[in-house]
Amino acid sequence: MPRRARIQIRLRVFAVAAFTALLGALLPVADAHAAARTVQGGRLDWGVKSSFQSYLTGPIAKGSYSLTGGAATVGASQFRFHSARGSYDGSTGAFSSSFSGGVHFVGHKKSDGSYELDMTISNPTVRIAGGAGTLYVDVVSRAKGTGAVTSSRQVPFASLSLGGIDMKGDEATTNTVTLNNLPATLTSQGARSFAGYYTAGTALDPVTLSADVAPKRATPSATATKKAESKKEEAKQDASGEVRDGAVDWGVRRTFREYVTGDIAQGEWNLGGGARDGGALFRFPKGEGTYDKKKQSLDAEFTGSVRFTGKHGLDLRLGGVTVSVDDGKGTLRADVTSGGRTAEGTALVTFKAGALAAKGGLVEVSEAPATLTAAGAKAFGGMYQAGAAMDPVSVAVALDADAKLPALPDLGESASPGPSTSPSVAAKSAAAAVSSRSGIGGGAVAGLVAAVVVVLAGAGFLVVRSRRKA
Repeated sequence: MPRRARIQIRLRVFAVAAFTALLGALLPVADAHAAARTVQGGRLDWGVKSSFQSYLTGPIAKGSYSLTGGAATVGASQFRFHSARGSYDGSTGAFSSSFSGGVHFVGHKKSDGSYELDMTISNPTVRIAGGAGTLYVDVVSRAKGTGAVTSSRQVPFASLSLGGIDMKGDEATTNTVTLNNLPATLTSQGARSFAGYYTAGTALDPVTLSADVAPKRATPSATATKKAESKKEEAKQDASGEVRDGAVDWGVRRTFREYVTGDIAQGEWNLGGGARDGGALFRFPKGEGTYDKKKQSLDAEFTGSVRFTGKHGLDLRLGGVTVSVDDGKGTLRADVTSGGRTAEGTALVTFKAGALAAKGGLVEVSEAPATLTAAGAKAFGGMYQAGAAMDPVSVAVALDADAKLPALPDLGESASPGPSTSPSVAAKSAAAAVSSRSGIGGGAVAGLVAAVVVVLAGAGFLVVRSRRKA
């Protein structure tokens, strides 16, 4: 074999080996980036379009909206969708999460009782990849003019502008993705679903979301599995009329929450004692008490409190919640603190409980319509009259230690009564992601790349030199 050919073969082998070494050093980084993490828990706040809401409820359309699927209102004109579910890949910044709940808009009532404007928007999903974002929704709408009703799933309703936000994050430190006030623009598909009221390119209300990123799950140990099985066995043997756990869900009143966080009171609410925020309701947990199947009675007390504060002297705290049911009629009581005084055990609302029966170890009263009492009207400072409709009451008590309470709408760890205003994302830079997951610092990777480039350049020089000699 000629000397020139032998030199070229050796140099090619050397170059391939050097490049393979580089790939070997970088592959652990790529592998570390490969697995997306689960998004579980969080909320999305969006008003759709505030001018549309004003038109809908104004003197022309004379319409209204209602909430479905556990959706709530927040502030003066935003809707809160709950229970984020999806995935997030910190290495690429790819994010996809769906949310639960919906809003039903109606307006322009016709003589037959139907509405010319009739549209439901539900189950929003946000998908972000390659620096671009899209908001998808389920839409049921009645076309303007023709009245034809269409139902579409996951319509790409709006384009979201990220404004240069870096979605990449560090696997070790990123546990929440938060995006505030992302500008939203109606798409052509969204315009068709909007029943022709707006054209493509119309600016919609900005989108704010917060989603929890779950850590990687560890495989359950044999000991944990054995304890779980033992617990189930104890539950089977220990079911009785004693309330072993429980929760009461009550949102007080939607318009009251809107007043608290709206332009007038400009306030907020704060939870204490383990109470949880479900968006459209508050959960008071850890129920204790008794249930008598024969007498059809229930007496239970719950922990937790909620305090509403704001301008114009607003300061109302509800705690020490109890629920009693007797002969199909229920009463919700609470310790009411206002103006520095506390009225213990105030009967706030009454509700129809119906027949009580245990099923699967649970006794439940689901979304029972509630009416304000005279004492309740006094507790709210005369804002509402006795007999006024309040938010429905839901009660669930476990007679079986293994029975699971109904799921609460999951707003995530960073949920708050009002939406945030500053654009941000809780994610780290790409360099930090590489550094934390590969075990090789960003500088070391750059140095390795530079070294291989120099080697390859040298190899190229030797090839040129060998050709000249030949």
